[in-house]
Amino acid sequence: MANPVPRSQTFATLVASQPHNELFRFSLAQALLAEQRPADAVEHLILCAQKKADWMMPRILLSKALLGLSRPADARPWLEEALQLAIDQSHEDPERELRAILAELA
Repeated sequence: MANPVPRSQTFATLVASQPHNELFRFSLAQALLAEQRPADAVEHLILCAQKKADWMMPRILLSKALLGLSRPADARPWLEEALQLAIDQSHEDPERELRAILAELA
């Protein structure tokens, strides 16, 4: 049986056709993370976070990707932004998770 096309390849094609579409970028980043390719996901998550100041999820995924890449200093500001958004938007589960991650970094 032939290997299926990786999800990231499907989304990479969409991103190539519409490079400024943050939803395609977010989907590509999620696929890259699922494929254990956090370094490749970082640029797409940064773009998503920069395009939408109130979008919490790219910041959370970016933080976790950076932590996985042993870059805690780079992750901290994104974690702090995500935490503030979680508080502002009343997302209690992400708030607890982000507080725990930040406490581990302290």
